[in-house]
Amino acid sequence: MAETALKMRGIVKTYGGVPVLKEVDFTVERGTIHALLGENGAGKTTLMNILGGVTPMDRGRVELFGEKVRITSTQDARQHGIAFIHQELNVINDLAVYENMFLGNELHGRFKVLDRKRMCEACSRVFQQMNVDIDPRAMMGSLETSYKQIVEIAKSLLRNARLIIMDEPTTSLTQREIDRVFAIMKGLTREQKVTIIFISHKLGEVVDFCDSFTVLRNGEKVASGLIKQEDGSKISQVEIAKMMVGRDVLGVEVYEPRPIGEPLLEVENLSVKGYARNVSFTLHSGEILGITGLLGDGKEELARCLFGDLPRSGGSVKLEGRPIEARHPSDARKMGIGMLPSNRKENAIIKDLSVRANTTIVALDRYQHGIKLSLAEEARAAESARQRLSIKADKLTSLITSLSGGNQQKVVLAKWLDAEPKVMILSNPTQGVDVGAKNEIYAEIMKLAKQGIGIIITSGEAQEIVKTCDRALVMYHGELRGELTRDEMSDEAIMILCTGGTLAG
Repeated sequence: MAETALKMRGIVKTYGGVPVLKEVDFTVERGTIHALLGENGAGKTTLMNILGGVTPMDRGRVELFGEKVRITSTQDARQHGIAFIHQELNVINDLAVYENMFLGNELHGRFKVLDRKRMCEACSRVFQQMNVDIDPRAMMGSLETSYKQIVEIAKSLLRNARLIIMDEPTTSLTQREIDRVFAIMKGLTREQKVTIIFISHKLGEVVDFCDSFTVLRNGEKVASGLIKQEDGSKISQVEIAKMMVGRDVLGVEVYEPRPIGEPLLEVENLSVKGYARNVSFTLHSGEILGITGLLGDGKEELARCLFGDLPRSGGSVKLEGRPIEARHPSDARKMGIGMLPSNRKENAIIKDLSVRANTTIVALDRYQHGIKLSLAEEARAAESARQRLSIKADKLTSLITSLSGGNQQKVVLAKWLDAEPKVMILSNPTQGVDVGAKNEIYAEIMKLAKQGIGIIITSGEAQEIVKTCDRALVMYHGELRGELTRDEMSDEAIMILCTGGTLAG
């Protein structure tokens, strides 16, 4: 009989009188990878914050490995062998890798001097186990986002956690890195009986890598079970999505044909030093153009260059037939170019401001009369955005950080819709967003295109490009490898080009 690692019973949590968790029961067997699923705002992160000691519950009971426990702090959770890998990277860029991994648990030698050698050796052993090449003495800020995430995962292994909570841990990883991480996790569950709770909106990963699942909807548990059925078949992504949303969302056709207008943005031989070389393309008004490729192939840096966030090392750009050069994002904004960046936490939200202020910040001058700001007009605009994008926020005056990751992403999109750009660049627009909210964002993208706005979507998810774009440019090692029309687009064709291959015929 399988041993139970975790039992949470009758968990209740409310915020400002609004119930977030309603008598939730949650059970996980030891040595398994258990997927915790639900739309943004369904309560899954709150449930895990309670288990991780981040948030106190109002009522309920928690048992770990057959023992009733009381977890009131993150330190309590660590002492009980719980590690929490959060959706947003929790690293300090100004410290070395080994300092990040041992933060709060430093090793000391004689006279309480930090034993850097021993800490680096311990880090190296974990990295060797994970089959990754990371220098423990390297500065965290020098690593690519994917390797920062791997360090976060390594940190939990270093601390010998019995139960690891992973909240969207693969968002910034390449497929090869994802496969490597899951191979490591499978080994941990199989050989060391480590238990993993896996929160993800990537249902393909859930079906491929997880053993069991629980679905929350509106703060209640609506389903749980095994991924692999008794007859050997696996539960489908469509079935899981229906449980999460209460309706079929994966089968919804999001692409809408529309007239494509005149050339809007003309890019010729654009180069970004160290990232992209001699990239040329034309974006038409009302067109949705996808730029895809593997992580590190230059698509994000190309987008940042167009937005004035990275310098151009060669080439030219024209907007509506006129040469332009955005040396700063403020230049791009004035020219009518907007951008939703891929790193929401570092580059998109202002954590100390409210939902309302984050929604209206880009077009704030619209609500300004002389030296005064019309709070009433600003509030009306923010409320309109909330309804338009179905943003789940208790109060618009609450801090943006009070929202779930997916709802924060909607707010970032809303602030640019408020600015009415001519060209909108969307980097990974549905990163960390549930399957239902994805369709809502795709619908907004289609509306923008119908209004004649030119859309550029950069994404590493081939399916996202196929579902939304009129054309796709595929990058390989910083150069354009090929271009696909809507009829030519497929997951297979994109993968062949982004790995350096050539399409037959």
